Amino acid sequence: MFNTNALYSQQQHQNMFDMSSHNKTSSESDHEIKSGNETNMDYAEAPSGEDQDPNPRPKKKGFHRHTQLQIQEMEAFFKQCPHPDDKQRKELGRELGLEPLQVKFWFQNKRTQIKAQHERHENSILKSENEKLRAENIRYKEALSNATCPNCGGPATLGEMSFDEQHLRIENARLREEIERISGIAAKYIGKPVTSSHNNSHSLDLGVGGGNYGGTQSSTGMVGELYGGSGGGGDLFRSLPPIPADADKPMIVEVAVAAMEELTRLAQATHPMWVPTNHLSETLNEDEYLRTFPRGGGIGSKRPLGYLSSEASRESAVVIMNHTNLVEILMDVNQWSTVFCGIVSRALTLEILSTGVAGNYNGALQVMTAEFQVPSPLVPTRENYFVRYCKQHRDGTWAVVDVSLDNLRPSTISRSRRRPSGCVIQELPNGYSKVTWIEHVEVDDRAVHTIYRPLVNSGLAFGAKRWLATLDRQCERLASSMASNIPAGDLCVITSPEGRKSMLKLAERMVMSFCTGVGASTAHAWTTLSATGCDDVRVMTRKSMDDPGRPPGIVLSAATSFWLPVPPKRVFDFLRDENSRREWDILSNGGLVQEMAHIANGRDPGNCVSLLRVNSANSSQSNMLILQESCTDSTGSYVVYAPVDIVAMNVVLSGGDPDYVALLPSGFAILPDGPDQNNGGPMLDVGSGGSLLTVAFQILVDSVPTAKLSLGSVATVNSLIKCTVERIKAAVICDSTT
Repeated sequence: MFNTNALYSQQQHQNMFDMSSHNKTSSESDHEIKSGNETNMDYAEAPSGEDQDPNPRPKKKGFHRHTQLQIQEMEAFFKQCPHPDDKQRKELGRELGLEPLQVKFWFQNKRTQIKAQHERHENSILKSENEKLRAENIRYKEALSNATCPNCGGPATLGEMSFDEQHLRIENARLREEIERISGIAAKYIGKPVTSSHNNSHSLDLGVGGGNYGGTQSSTGMVGELYGGSGGGGDLFRSLPPIPADADKPMIVEVAVAAMEELTRLAQATHPMWVPTNHLSETLNEDEYLRTFPRGGGIGSKRPLGYLSSEASRESAVVIMNHTNLVEILMDVNQWSTVFCGIVSRALTLEILSTGVAGNYNGALQVMTAEFQVPSPLVPTRENYFVRYCKQHRDGTWAVVDVSLDNLRPSTISRSRRRPSGCVIQELPNGYSKVTWIEHVEVDDRAVHTIYRPLVNSGLAFGAKRWLATLDRQCERLASSMASNIPAGDLCVITSPEGRKSMLKLAERMVMSFCTGVGASTAHAWTTLSATGCDDVRVMTRKSMDDPGRPPGIVLSAATSFWLPVPPKRVFDFLRDENSRREWDILSNGGLVQEMAHIANGRDPGNCVSLLRVNSANSSQSNMLILQESCTDSTGSYVVYAPVDIVAMNVVLSGGDPDYVALLPSGFAILPDGPDQNNGGPMLDVGSGGSLLTVAFQILVDSVPTAKLSLGSVATVNSLIKCTVERIKAAVICDSTT
């Protein structure tokens, strides 16, 4: 708290100085300053002669109480002019029947009152903000003190912290900015700099160790309960983009505001800005775009460089989620990378420039980096360094926009950059929202494999339709997980809502783990083997230690992609059907597969989670269980599965924690081979209505993490995946010709 008595004393000295400057007597300058409607006046004359008291006592000073009319007039004058000069004081005193000195004292007292009120208000705000900062510091110190080593379980050192170190760094930067701002406010009122408390808080200054980098923590709401996993934010970036310097932040804000304006106008624009196509709802007229937006969303008005091609698309849909939860998913890097795990292979929030206002994300601004993928090792990933800005418009709609910040990285040559891209969200009744999604990027896609070029060039691979179809499917999945009145039906292995939710959460982690190993990203914990003996199969390895979600040992991941002259839906239905599993699944040894549990995940019957039992002729495998999730939308499909332990699965089915069930997922990603231009005729070539199928396996080749990887293990995995591919080709092509 500030010393208001000192300020009051300084005002008294100022009053004395003002009076002496007008040649007033010393007795006049010795008056007390009173506030309110009293003015100090001493009109008593000193007695003389024999009337003098031999022991004189100081007489009590008289006070003049102003009338209500005088106070009202001076209050009104004060609002217009709080510092009247001599002429104004005399004129006001003559009108009100007051001495100029009385008027002067009243205005001095009024100014002192106002200043004291402002100080009390600022002190209250400063105290409240300091309490918040102190509470956050205590919370993070407690988190650090409780952190454990991921290897030994003991107390962690700074270099092996299991706590989210990057989140701490971001919060530290925000705390420093808050403290500096408070110090600046305080210095303005007490006249000298205030020493910031963060100078002594070295316990929060963490260096980046060998642990994971993450983004902001997930919220603990309805969405965060399901999408609260680590997502892509926990993966280590090989080369982190720079955190923006303070000098760059005004430019970042300017770029974000321009991008938001462009996104909003593009969402509302019609022809000729957007042109209908036969495979996408709409594509952008680039010439019209450059005429309308010469600044190009803040990243330059020039056309793409010679090696960059432009992709732009727009799509709208109604999804079963309210606007608040949608905005939360988009602004939380963990939830965002989890919901879009098939598209976002890794993501990280580098710095939060604004957290929003009024307790929501309106005005939130964060600098991010992310890598986007197609589920195939044959399509290079796209890495972007961008700012994300969230805004609530006057009509109640919300918008979230991304735009690249490549101009802050002059030393790098961008292979992909985002022009203003994102979505506009309109609230609808009954918890639904209308979402308009826009994707506008410039990219160098020359390294894309030949069989994937029709898909990528059409915009289906990374375009708005894929983003929105994924969001729609995930919203249905979330609604299914939150439902509590679904009957068990004939498959009554799941006996409680808790068991249903645990099984869904386990399946979600399985799909996320599959997506981290199926694409072309090399930023995860996998190590790509350069010489595998098979050019069209990518093989990676990782050592699993003390990870309750994976069995300990050496894990191999193998993936390959190929084209099938069969429609994607037919391939999807074949692979997800337990009755046809023995035709391709070598590990089931031709045994009969029975569905033990089934959870529907959306309107399409192909969106479901199943628990399968393999009744193999081999007695040692007669009790093997397989957890499987299949999901499909208009842009692609997945069938992901993993063998699970019976004892652990019983814990999950009874509502236990699924995070400690060890999984090694394998499966398939099925994409169309391009725009659907086949009008019922024969499929002769890629892009004519066939499928692009990616097969990926994760296999434990040695239960000892420190063991050396043998070439025989790699050869076995190569043989397994090639044999599976041949079986699938034989089965689906034969079926399609009969």
